[in-house]
Amino acid sequence: MKLSEMREKTVDELKSAILEWKKELLDNKMKLATAGLENTSLISKNKRLIAQAKTVISEKAAKTAEGTNA
Repeated sequence: MKLSEMREKTVDELKSAILEWKKELLDNKMKLATAGLENTSLISKNKRLIAQAKTVISEKAAKTAEGTNA
């Protein structure tokens, strides 16, 4: 998912996507530990997606807080 697509989603959709990516991350880490993961870049990709989604959630929270204070 691209960053622009993340910005179009709601906070609840992003939170559910984060949970899904965390599950995939755990699964990939387990596969790596048991020598079953061929593409190790999936781990960093999932970490990056989680971080980007959390950043977008923070941006949205700041926008709503900014809007209520104005």
